[in-house]
Amino acid sequence: MAGSSADSPTGRDIEVQVSMAGENIIIDLNFTVSASQQEVWDVLTDFDGMADFVSNLKESRIVSVSEDKFTIFQSGTATYGPIRYPFESTREVRLVPYNKILTHLISGNMHKLEGTTYLTDEAGLIRVVHRTEAIPKIWIPAVVGKVFIEHEVREQFNEMRNEVIRRKSAALKKGDEGNRVSDD
Repeated sequence: MAGSSADSPTGRDIEVQVSMAGENIIIDLNFTVSASQQEVWDVLTDFDGMADFVSNLKESRIVSVSEDKFTIFQSGTATYGPIRYPFESTREVRLVPYNKILTHLISGNMHKLEGTTYLTDEAGLIRVVHRTEAIPKIWIPAVVGKVFIEHEVREQFNEMRNEVIRRKSAALKKGDEGNRVSDD
């Protein structure tokens, strides 16, 4: 079971399993963070600000909004050692606040990209469980591909988790400063 982020700021505690069957890639991810569901949700759905805290994103923005869904565009480059994979996608995102995020590829450099993220409260720790099913447009060798994908997914989610912690710390610090001002 994954420990809290305080145990591993590097993300080594984030469980990632990558399975490849032919061209299909399935990624399962699982970790916890000491925060509220709202705090975690706010980071995972900060599509306009995501490129500021996820290092492999060059651009992330909301393209359109309707009643229950967003269309987002993201581009960047995944890098692991000498391997570089530029990516671009336009995805439909459906939100079930504050429990589930569903993504569906509209266009990009994948044939298929479907993702589901669940947030559950476990006595003050929020567990994030994520699954992606993808079919890339380029061939990815199984052995190298698994290591590359595992590294990239772990890094992305660790950066998001670190942003949750950063925002929570900033809010607590701001709250403490406000209390000191009102005590004077």
